[in-house]
Amino acid sequence: MTEKVLNQSITGKHIMLVEDDMSLAEWFGDYLTEQGYLVTLANRGDLAIELIEADQPDLVILDIMLPVKDGFEVCMAIRPFYHGPILMMTARDHETDEVLGLELGADDYVVKPVKPRVLLSRIKALFRRVSLPEIAPEIDHNKLLFGKLTIDASSRTTIFAGAKVAISSNEFDVLWQLAQAADTVVSRKELVVQRRGIEYDGFDRSIDILISRIRKKLGDDASNPYRIKTVWGKGYLFVKGAWE
Repeated sequence: MTEKVLNQSITGKHIMLVEDDMSLAEWFGDYLTEQGYLVTLANRGDLAIELIEADQPDLVILDIMLPVKDGFEVCMAIRPFYHGPILMMTARDHETDEVLGLELGADDYVVKPVKPRVLLSRIKALFRRVSLPEIAPEIDHNKLLFGKLTIDASSRTTIFAGAKVAISSNEFDVLWQLAQAADTVVSRKELVVQRRGIEYDGFDRSIDILISRIRKKLGDDASNPYRIKTVWGKGYLFVKGAWE
């Protein structure tokens, strides 16, 4: 099987579920279709890459243990052309897997077995972050300008030094939140609560990974960042005058 479409969308959202255990995939798929989503199933990593590029779904749920190409390979392959949210789902409860998935561009990570309602809540949280802009910026309701850097909430695009930056949904949300609070320290707790809608437990490393990816894409010095600074024990500081 290469692709299976379970129903028509009521919500207008298309979810691609990449999972080789077809009984589990159809179980989750049936539940999500009941919630009004158009669900497409794919059971191989190599085929998933082709389908995601062709269909551009609104969200991808990606298992790690897949035939031909695993979930990490799929995530890395699709990020250059797919900028929607990626939710990785796996039976392996290893911190290294979570960190690697986030570093490769995943937006969230759940460990099987996961209850359908928990999966649905993660999906809804990802869609909220994609569709809702944050508090309006000072000059324009949808755009922030800092020297060579332009962050546009209406199109969810980032342009730096005249070139469009390939930035994931989660990276955009974190960058937008930091930029709106330019020259003010934003704590990890604030970033986690805004991004995931859950309380910060003191151990969530996803924000650090996202900041590292954003710095790399925006030409910040990894060893001595000066555009998005780490304020030890407090959080992160987006420097307004560092983008000339």
